[in-house]
Amino acid sequence: MSDITRQMLRDYLHDALPETELAAVERALRGSAELQKQLGEIREEEDRGEHTAGAIWRRERVSCPSREQLGGYLLGSIDEGLEHYVRFHLEMVGCPFCQANLDDLRKLQGG
Repeated sequence: MSDITRQMLRDYLHDALPETELAAVERALRGSAELQKQLGEIREEEDRGEHTAGAIWRRERVSCPSREQLGGYLLGSIDEGLEHYVRFHLEMVGCPFCQANLDDLRKLQGG
């Protein structure tokens, strides 16, 4: 078996892995029936739905800024309080969804 943990598989399902780990998980999954089985089990666990406030908050991305807010952050056209929050969310929380969204906006902007 490999060094792939259940948490890494869970993060893989949520697109929450850095590119290097993502590639490692995908390689390992291709070569391991056991990892594929574990991924299926995790997917089933996720599908049952956890209904705690924290799980719903994460699943629905309640704390994520909108794409419009991220665009305003990128352009420097949002108010200072929101700018601080978006910076915190991107840099301290390290939200992979918002990072991807911001990267996409940068590409659209040409920078």
